[in-house]
Amino acid sequence: MKWITRERVKVDRVACPWLIKKFVDPDAEFLFVPPEQVMEVSQREGAIPFDVTGVELGHHAGKCSFETIVDKYEIDDPAIKLLSRIVHGADVSTDLYVEPEAAGLKAIAEGFRHLGLKDDHEVLEKQFVVYDALYAYCRQRVAPVE
Repeated sequence: MKWITRERVKVDRVACPWLIKKFVDPDAEFLFVPPEQVMEVSQREGAIPFDVTGVELGHHAGKCSFETIVDKYEIDDPAIKLLSRIVHGADVSTDLYVEPEAAGLKAIAEGFRHLGLKDDHEVLEKQFVVYDALYAYCRQRVAPVE
């Protein structure tokens, strides 16, 4: 399936593709276009839009798009719930310090914007390991104490 969002990805628009690939659609293909072209290209390509104003998989009721995807696809994983709070904190500036890791994730995302990577696909390629590591950290943090 194709998925589409705005170009120049940052926190939520990197976290969402990671989540989609890991938990929703392992064969997902991502398209990144200027904001004003998302809906047109979405219809033409049959792509699911995310993290765009006015779409189902966007920000709603104070939640970021990552959280909306977790809810829509009923991802019931305690580590993903924790990761959702971290992504939310890094993406929604008013909630930056709800989870202490959010500030670090925001800084990492900002840093990737300054590495001169060629396009959004390369950003995903480089950053997915960050989310793999953060997910592993979250799994350890929510693991029951033996």
